[in-house]
Amino acid sequence: MSDTSDAAWYATLPTMFGAAGALITNPAGRILLVKPNYRDHWSVPGGILEHGEAPHAGCQREVEEEIGVRIVPGRLLVVDWTAPDGVRPKPIVHFIFDGGELDDGAPIRLQAEELDDYRFVEAGELAGYLPGFLVARYTAAVRAREASRSAAGAAVYLPREAP
Repeated sequence: MSDTSDAAWYATLPTMFGAAGALITNPAGRILLVKPNYRDHWSVPGGILEHGEAPHAGCQREVEEEIGVRIVPGRLLVVDWTAPDGVRPKPIVHFIFDGGELDDGAPIRLQAEELDDYRFVEAGELAGYLPGFLVARYTAAVRAREASRSAAGAAVYLPREAP
């Protein structure tokens, strides 16, 4: 095949959106959540991948932009695929990486254009901050992180059909 026919073939393939975030905890195991000013619920630091950006690189960039802390994303904890819905015309794949541990007094600097607040919360408190699908995603990430500390650790795949 020629480069032109390869490009034409690739142009016919379906596409999807990608996002990456980091599960960051404090020494007590509480999960860092941030409050975006453009939605009602909280989230872990992260965001949409840029065109051609690798998920781990996007995670690192988004965390640094959002909270002013440079991390090196650890192992992949969760891959969460979500079908298109009425607002989003394409599927989206969320990658959650192990973002390590921050001390409670770490110098977090929020990205004022996007975030209003942050806090560390217990895993059992997630439902008070997040919709159910995010509780499932971040609970799976916590479990995958705990499992990775043993020899049995593996990333979790969470496919979610459109409602």
